[in-house]
Amino acid sequence: MSNGDIFLGEVIGTAILILFGAGVVAAVVLNYSKAKDAGWVVIAFGWGFGVMAGAYTAAPLSGGQLNPAVTIGIAIDTGEWDKVHIYIAGQMVGAILGAVLCWLVYYAQFQANADKDIAQPTLGIFSTAPTIRNPVANLITEIIATIALVLPILAFGLTKGLGVSGTAILIVSFLVVGIGMSLGGPTGYAINPARDLGPRIVHALLPIPNKGTSDWGYAWVPVVGPLIGGVLSGVIFNAAF
Repeated sequence: MSNGDIFLGEVIGTAILILFGAGVVAAVVLNYSKAKDAGWVVIAFGWGFGVMAGAYTAAPLSGGQLNPAVTIGIAIDTGEWDKVHIYIAGQMVGAILGAVLCWLVYYAQFQANADKDIAQPTLGIFSTAPTIRNPVANLITEIIATIALVLPILAFGLTKGLGVSGTAILIVSFLVVGIGMSLGGPTGYAINPARDLGPRIVHALLPIPNKGTSDWGYAWVPVVGPLIGGVLSGVIFNAAF
């Protein structure tokens, strides 16, 4: 795969991931949305479908990693680091693009936030926040949840038929749904630095009425936690398999 293909694939795939993921949260939480109050299960499946759509789309170009934690875990496993920066750059650009597309889709609902009687914070549509703010506990949650994502992804590579058939991406999509349902309660399961940081930047810049804070004091947790989780996944996989 050429550097250009990798960058383009990761941009497109990650943009689709965020469009679906941020989109389902917007659908559930924004006023005047037909899916208002549909609940956590809908959000978990929406993110899972976003992974499926984004990864299948990006796979022919870049392999569809879509996540710096996954990219780093794979690099530790293979020892190949020369294209890591290209993957991560594409993932960040794609995450920003996907967040902007979500805003455009729900533009009228975001504008309705100007009505102070129904105004609500909007950061949760774009990025994660903990239910209980405890940086150490939040960081541990993100590390463990990311290991629960990246370590199985590395292990799936041992079953060659999964990659050849394309079934691995489908399984990873359901894995993300499972992580959301089982481990997402404390922090909202970022498990992907680009997924959280890119949209948080967009939230800070967009002219959304009454949008509330972008919470930069917490922003390091969903970046550092998944990166540590990705590193530990690669180390554990090399040691155990």
